[in-house]
Amino acid sequence: MAKSVSQDAISTILANPSPDSSSDIPEIIVQVLDLKLTGNRYTFNASDGKMKLRAIFPSNMSSEIITGSVQNKGLVRILDYTLNDIPNKSEKYLIVTKCEVVSPALETEIKAEVETEEHDTVLKKPKLEYEARYEAKADVSGIILKPKQEIVSKSAAQIVHEQRANMAPSSRMAMTRRVHPLVSLNPYQGNWMIKVRLTSKGNMRTYKNARGEGCVFNVELTDEDGTQIQATMFNEAARKFYEKFQLGKVYYISRGTLKVANKQFKTVQNDYEMTLNENSVVEEASNEETFIPETKFNFVPIDQLGPYVNGRELVDIIGVIQSVNPVSNIKRRIDNENIPKRDLIVADETKKTVVVSLWNELANNVGQELFDNADKSPIVAIKSLKVGDFQGVSLSTLGKSSVMINPDIPEAKKLRSWYDSEGKGSSMASIGLGLSPSSKTGARSMYTDRVSLTHITSNPSLGDEKPAFFSIKAFVSLIRPEQAMWYRACKTCNKKVTEAVGSGYWCEGCQKNDEECNLRYIMVSKISDTRGEAWVSAFNEEAEKIVGCSADELDKLKSEQGDIDGYQQKLKEATWVPHLFKVSVTQNEYNNEKRQRITVKAVAPINFAEESRFLLEEIKKMRNPQ
Repeated sequence: MAKSVSQDAISTILANPSPDSSSDIPEIIVQVLDLKLTGNRYTFNASDGKMKLRAIFPSNMSSEIITGSVQNKGLVRILDYTLNDIPNKSEKYLIVTKCEVVSPALETEIKAEVETEEHDTVLKKPKLEYEARYEAKADVSGIILKPKQEIVSKSAAQIVHEQRANMAPSSRMAMTRRVHPLVSLNPYQGNWMIKVRLTSKGNMRTYKNARGEGCVFNVELTDEDGTQIQATMFNEAARKFYEKFQLGKVYYISRGTLKVANKQFKTVQNDYEMTLNENSVVEEASNEETFIPETKFNFVPIDQLGPYVNGRELVDIIGVIQSVNPVSNIKRRIDNENIPKRDLIVADETKKTVVVSLWNELANNVGQELFDNADKSPIVAIKSLKVGDFQGVSLSTLGKSSVMINPDIPEAKKLRSWYDSEGKGSSMASIGLGLSPSSKTGARSMYTDRVSLTHITSNPSLGDEKPAFFSIKAFVSLIRPEQAMWYRACKTCNKKVTEAVGSGYWCEGCQKNDEECNLRYIMVSKISDTRGEAWVSAFNEEAEKIVGCSADELDKLKSEQGDIDGYQQKLKEATWVPHLFKVSVTQNEYNNEKRQRITVKAVAPINFAEESRFLLEEIKKMRNPQ
């Protein structure tokens, strides 16, 4: 038997625009016509041979379309769907949430054959309700005028309304509780309701712009299919829902709006993001937690964190606590507010460690619990961490980060078994130190992203959109002794201080006088390699490694007894010494002209054994190009 579409498939969909469950849907097979990519989704016309309906495939079908499983003029069986109105139009839009392939492309478009006969043709139609209205009844030459039948047709909405009215109260509630999968949501949809678990909750943040001040926070929601979406609440909605949303609980949510997600800031794999306002409805779904998956992790081993350094992608890690520092306060430059911070050292089965910085509430709450139990070496699973380049590789929490202590997941049990049997007595090394130059590790060490200086200076557009990072092997060829190589800094916050009236130094950041201050480097030097040279900026820690002493020590050498020769000799000794540099390249604008700025982010002496291995690998690549 030839494969074909279901008879009156489109009529069936129109008569039942929002089925209560997929089990209530009869077999619906339609032909895919005019298949095309619209934005991030594939749209098509669903045809049953008689009628057509505009439709959209779910995002998880994109791979099927790309591989050719779903083809134009092919057949698909619709297993679940939602029918939406197109704003300001009388048309409907079919959102296919689940389907399967029935047949590849057919030779032609399927069209129903309409049989017509002469005047005695009788057209069979579905049974309709009607009213009999008498217009006249007379006996004229034996002819009786019978009542005229006026057909009263009903819309799909009226039929559904009558069906609901005839149902028992519990059945009506089930229909009003029609839950939409997250994959089916789009900005053109009307009323919808979702059932989701709160898998991530950010801190309440304040902001100030031209329109005034306000507050905002974000959450991540996950449905039973594992699809995620980010939701944002501002001002009244933020204050209304911040306490109501509790991590790990399940909610019914409706009356929100959707828009295309900003790829620069999105943290979940979804084409859209949600906004909830003060009129949105959020209702906790009690005793239904088991139907929605728990927080999903995508763990990255510590020794594979390198490629994520200074990138936008966030990472999840799981590890054993090695040590926990007491909480400290960091003064924020923008508003001088003290922000609590606590550093942890975490290790995993790769026998590598990394520093994780907990901020704000996590530093005080979860951080204190870890501090009290650090001697028990608890397991921690941390979601949504930013990877930075401090000490080579470091991790920091954000407002949306979450920390689980000794989670009941397979990865934690496996890690605990390894640590108790082997890891506890193993030697651990920091991921930021002694990294292998092998490109297989993907680590951003001094031996990866190695370029020559001419690669940077001959590409003036480098760092235009975002900072570019490279490794360089070079010599410091010149340090100008006449430059202002340091500034007076506050001992507390390292900001620049000025001489106070009377005595001491005034710090604008700390708003206080201090009798003493520190000197911190802000040095410009020229570096050279075998192909070129460039001017670079180096700040305190990096400059100390280049010069070989602190700014205070160099100033003392310069000022005491006027030993200019000793000062210049110290700078001369720092030149023509080979170093490995990690640099960032950015674009600065000066007098309406863009200029390249190269900043030293890290300095290390050459490890000749590692350098030899690196060169051997480069020679192998030259001999065996791939």
